[in-house]
Amino acid sequence: MRILYLSKAYTPHDYRILDVLSRSDHEVFYLRLEEGAMSIERRPLPSGIRPVLWKGAGSLWTFPWKLRNLRRVLRDLKPDVVHAGPVQQGAFLIALAGYRPLVTMSWGSDILIDARRGFGRWAACYTLNRSGALICDCDVVRQKAIQLGMPADRIVVFPWGVDLDLFSPGSNGELRSKLGWESAFVLLSNRSMEPIYGVDIVVKAFIRAAKIDAELRLILLNDGPLRHQFETLIR
Repeated sequence: MRILYLSKAYTPHDYRILDVLSRSDHEVFYLRLEEGAMSIERRPLPSGIRPVLWKGAGSLWTFPWKLRNLRRVLRDLKPDVVHAGPVQQGAFLIALAGYRPLVTMSWGSDILIDARRGFGRWAACYTLNRSGALICDCDVVRQKAIQLGMPADRIVVFPWGVDLDLFSPGSNGELRSKLGWESAFVLLSNRSMEPIYGVDIVVKAFIRAAKIDAELRLILLNDGPLRHQFETLIR
């Protein structure tokens, strides 16, 4: 089977999905929607994954140009199935191109935020109506997709989780000992400090809970535009 995997950028999630596909018997092609988009995955593509070089990898908003070149890619590759996301971007372009079968993959915010109103909602409904299946990572997205018209029996909920080879409980307790937190209950948040991720809820909840239990500790591992606001709130 020839599979075309289409995504906006190149992230650890993309790597893990492509890594599994690379160990299958399928012929897998990877098309990156935007070359200029943020890429936070430093590992090269898994062995056997064939990148697609195309002329449409500029800004998403060069829309007619991108769609025309995507149709050319589909015509040349003739994939048996296209696995594409986010909903209003990669999957939407495949739906507009009229290619089937399409497996749409939600990246969360495309359904929960971008599909609230206007063009984002229309594009989500259009895409889901033309998708053979939808992959999402939680029941909240699943319920919203059903409201947008996606049949429940065509939705697969597949939590992405973390790579346990990289992130697993340690036994030496070196950091706990260094911080003097041997008996503490430690909370860890590694999301970017942006409004979309609700880190403010974590911070406010911790402040309330820590007034009751002095053994609670919170580590915020990431950064972002709300950092100063959080530091002020914590002080």
